[in-house]
Amino acid sequence: MRMVTVRLAAGATLARAMEELGLPEEEVDTGYGLVAIDPAQGLYGLRVTEAGARRMDPEAGGGPYSDPPIEPYGPPR
Repeated sequence: MRMVTVRLAAGATLARAMEELGLPEEEVDTGYGLVAIDPAQGLYGLRVTEAGARRMDPEAGGGPYSDPPIEPYGPPR
């Protein structure tokens, strides 16, 4: 999965974002959802597949960005 930043209308929903961006459900991490980054500016975060990220219009936002898993550093205590 890749993280993308998208510009949408204020109060956007995941369903509306998928419709506007032309992304089918299988290309979106629906468990992650649509995350409001700066709703006043219309910025939202979304996780999509590699294929979905490549097809997105660059004018829709920014990215794709890598989304590595976050894990503890060092041996368990």
